[in-house]
Amino acid sequence: MPVQPIKFYQTGSFVVGNRLLAPDRRSVQARADRTNSLNCGHRACQGCGEALGARYALDAAMRATGNQMVAVNSTGCLEVFSTPYPETSWRIPWLHSLFGNAPAVATGVAAGLKAKGRDDVRVVGQGGDGGTVDIGFACLSGMFERNDDVLFICYDNEAYMNTGVQRSGATPPAARTTTTPAVGPEPGNVFGQGKNVPAIAMAHEIPYVATATVADLRDLEYKVTRAMEFHGARYLHILVPCPLGWGSASCDTVRIARLAKESGLFPVFEAERGEITDVSKIRHRVPVEDYLRLQSRYAHLFGEYGSPGTVARLQEIADRNIRRYGLLEEA
Repeated sequence: MPVQPIKFYQTGSFVVGNRLLAPDRRSVQARADRTNSLNCGHRACQGCGEALGARYALDAAMRATGNQMVAVNSTGCLEVFSTPYPETSWRIPWLHSLFGNAPAVATGVAAGLKAKGRDDVRVVGQGGDGGTVDIGFACLSGMFERNDDVLFICYDNEAYMNTGVQRSGATPPAARTTTTPAVGPEPGNVFGQGKNVPAIAMAHEIPYVATATVADLRDLEYKVTRAMEFHGARYLHILVPCPLGWGSASCDTVRIARLAKESGLFPVFEAERGEITDVSKIRHRVPVEDYLRLQSRYAHLFGEYGSPGTVARLQEIADRNIRRYGLLEEA
């Protein structure tokens, strides 16, 4: 990726956010002047990937825009845990919309700013996979088709976590949710359903599309910064593991996000106007089983009554992603 990785040779250090680096090489989170867009006091679950992703992304967006930014938030976990009435954890101009119309509301904010001649203020829309992939999908496609000047960020935790871990259009095959229980001959979510929204966004040939995970802070911050260099519709899809819905340990959130990328199940890339421009190569390829075993939503695939055939089918998906996106370094 264009962002340069930082190598550390010291172990056992409690230094946070690369503060040993020169100021111009530090991450946004390591800077004393970071915005703290999503501040302390919110009520996210321990180890919440969405809270982590939102803080990373919006602090980077604020820095890229010189703190001239408005955020629009759809209903979902991020909105609920950050704004329990009458409190808020947001330290930026922030609007709450309905579950399915955040892209439309963000479009309206951008249009209003344009009408007032305020081309210095940028707009970011955000929501979970339920509000993006399913309920708000038509509004999102319309935003792309009109090429509205909005960066929309999807925090993908692969189910409707806020309302009880129901299946969404981003739920992966074989995953257990409350609406796709681990029963029957094909337990968990069925294969062949759902939507690949990053690919759909690319099909609209909008200026910028990218994917990222909370396992690579510098890559995520770079992509937000890069997105703000464009005008028009932009889309960023961030994988944010959910310990509650995925049945994983709260301390494993970053580890699981890294394994999703290193197994090939979640390809990390950039695209401009429908063409892939860069991919984040897999550093140490791992089998998908290493990723699956850390999550109880896949527990039915292992043990005495497990399903090796289903694990093999998930491995085929990862292998196909690796071939399609060229995720491995050439020999």
